[in-house]
Amino acid sequence: MSKTLRIDGARLPGQESPLSVLVSDGRIKAVGAELTGAEAVQVIDAAGLTLMPGFVDLCCNLREPGNGQKGNIASETRAAARGGYTTVCASPDTSPVNDSGAVTHLVRDVARARSGIRVLPIGAATRGLSGELLSDMVGLKAAGCVAFSNGSRAMANARILRRCMAYARTFDLTLMLQPLNQALAADGYAHDGRVAARLGLLGVPEVAETAAVMEMLLLAEETGVRLHLGQLSCGRSVAMVAEARARGVTVSADVAMHQLLFTEEALSGFDSRYHVVPPLRSEADRKALLEGVESGVIDAIVSQHQPHDSAAKQAPLGVTEPGLSTVESVFSMGLTLVRRGELSFAALTRALTTGPASIIGQRSEIAEGAEASLGLWDLNGEWRARPDTIRSVGQHVPVPNEPLPGVLRWTIHGGEVVCRPD
Repeated sequence: MSKTLRIDGARLPGQESPLSVLVSDGRIKAVGAELTGAEAVQVIDAAGLTLMPGFVDLCCNLREPGNGQKGNIASETRAAARGGYTTVCASPDTSPVNDSGAVTHLVRDVARARSGIRVLPIGAATRGLSGELLSDMVGLKAAGCVAFSNGSRAMANARILRRCMAYARTFDLTLMLQPLNQALAADGYAHDGRVAARLGLLGVPEVAETAAVMEMLLLAEETGVRLHLGQLSCGRSVAMVAEARARGVTVSADVAMHQLLFTEEALSGFDSRYHVVPPLRSEADRKALLEGVESGVIDAIVSQHQPHDSAAKQAPLGVTEPGLSTVESVFSMGLTLVRRGELSFAALTRALTTGPASIIGQRSEIAEGAEASLGLWDLNGEWRARPDTIRSVGQHVPVPNEPLPGVLRWTIHGGEVVCRPD
């Protein structure tokens, strides 16, 4: 007899009637109200809980291979499962960089052995993420990479960027690039606005992103590459993406959740947690990003999870390492925006499920025959991000020890329970 799991009494978002889901051999066998008598090895009583597809993250730093001080595949995928994620794309910013088939195979092998969720490697677009010599992207794809990125680093010049796009177009590869003009960004670490001027912080002007967005869009239009712009932070970037799509450019985009919730004001107390790349920008930018998610111009919300050891964040703001530990609180931060009336629940769930899944050729749905990758949530519950509730090595969470809406009760991937009630 095949291994079966039955979920009873759950509700789909926006529906009042409870239903049951029968899972067999890792896939959804049936969905309906009359399944309670179906035989199952394990039964989950999900009364009062909302059933969601497993979330998909396009940008997650797992820190392996590396020295392990900041985390590893086992610790950070446990954290991701705690956040309702069943698929994460592993950033190439590792040590060594994922620019060879050997590193790709290592990531996949470790993930198979130590992760309960799916880990999809993103390959480095250039060797060592230097932005100069192109990597063997075709070989990396054969090894298992689903897309290619240069991390948070810029290409050395437009000629190399164009060559990279032409290469990717020739072999039907997806490029996931974070737009940044390094010459304009220079040594900045905060938005070049009112807060930076008041506190004497080195600013990164908006044009450091928008100039790169325009360049990438024009080159993508010329080469025909499948381009994904990652971690947008400026309202003008959203408008340029919308205009490019109207011209027929094949481009998608994402935004990090913390860009939707916080602004430059978060740095007012010199709080190094909010040293992120790209920097938190103005309230006008935040609202434009939210509108981009609502309208679908921005396809996905990412965690941009970057776990650090405590020492990396305990220094003067400008010399700390950028990044937040977010993967466990992304959905709760999104629910905060929903409760404020700033984002619809439908747009939030789309940007965490079908939107990112489509960019990497995956599916994220609750339907007969689909993979059983699911989350069961208490949408009325609350929790607090504290050392005893966080599973990531990184404790620098964006909303520490404050009530967060939405409590994950169960995460199921491939029919297996990978996160259960504490």
